[in-house]
Order: sequence, then C-alpha cells, then structure tokens
Amino acid sequence: MTEDQELSRSDRRDFLYIATGAVAAVGAAALTIPLMDSFNPTQGIVAVSTLDVDLAPIAPGQRITVMWRSKPVFVVHRTETEIARATADDSNPGLLDPATDASRVVRAEWLVAIGICTHLGCVPVGQRVGDRRAAYGGWFCACHGSVYDTSGRVRRGPAPRNLDLPPYTFLDDTRIRIG
Repeated sequence: MTEDQELSRSDRRDFLYIATGAVAAVGAAALTIPLMDSFNPTQGIVAVSTLDVDLAPIAPGQRITVMWRSKPVFVVHRTETEIARATADDSNPGLLDPATDASRVVRAEWLVAIGICTHLGCVPVGQRVGDRRAAYGGWFCACHGSVYDTSGRVRRGPAPRNLDLPPYTFLDDTRIRIG
C-alpha cells in the first residue's frame, strides 16, 4: 500500500466517525424534545389546576367546601364576631403555630383553607351545618383531637401547624380563583 492509500483509509475512517457522531447527536436531540414534553402536565391536569368559586350565595356565617386538586377546601364567610375573635387571639402566646389572622386571609371576612388536618391528613369536622364546632369556633379533627380556630390556626392537639392555605386571588368582589 502506498502512503496515499493509507491517508485515504484514515480519512474515510475519520469521516465515518464524524458521520456516526452527527447522526447520534441528531437522534438524541430528536428524542429529547418529546421526552421533555412528557414532563409537562396533561390538559386534564391543567383544567383542574384552578377553580373559580362564586362567593355571592354564601351568607355571613356560612361555610362551604369545594374540591380543588382532589382536596377539600373550606371557604368561610366569617361574621364580625368570628373576625374579632380571631384577631383578638393574634398575640396569644399559646398558639402552637403563631400566625396573625391578617397573614392568613386576603380579606378579613373570607377564610380559604385546605380542609385537611396537618397531623395525619384527616378532614376536620365543623364545616357542615350541624357539625360540632371546636372550642374556638373552628374545626375539630375527630381522628386525633386537633382543634383549629376560626382563622384555621391550630390551638390544641398533635397537629404541628395551622391548616394550609391554597393560593387564591379575588377576581372581583364575589368571585375567587383558587390555584
């Protein structure tokens, strides 16, 4: 073999390596796009990620429960008495998870909280008409005895923190969007 033939074989080998690498890179890029797209939520999940709630039919003192992301959400139209009771306890040193009432609500007359006990995930009672209310006018977790006040703050029991708050905004005076 001559030296020119050796270079020619070397050049061909280099070309095959480069071509194979280029095809592999294009193939990897083509597979990456659908893979990354699979991490996006489906249309069904996006559809239930937000929930609009009409507040107009909820009278002062009334409580309703709506489902958001398979979780019960307590929507409470608080009375002046409930608001006064909640704000009076803002500086109570006995709160297990200290938080002011104002930090837990967007508007004082409306409390929106996820209705799941923060201890082991039970749904507290006190939301429906006729349910037994807790000592502080809020909710009582019958599973293990946690007590929540009218601001959703844990007052007694094994629950480590207050009722969680979902993200929500007021669309206008009578509608909120949860999520």
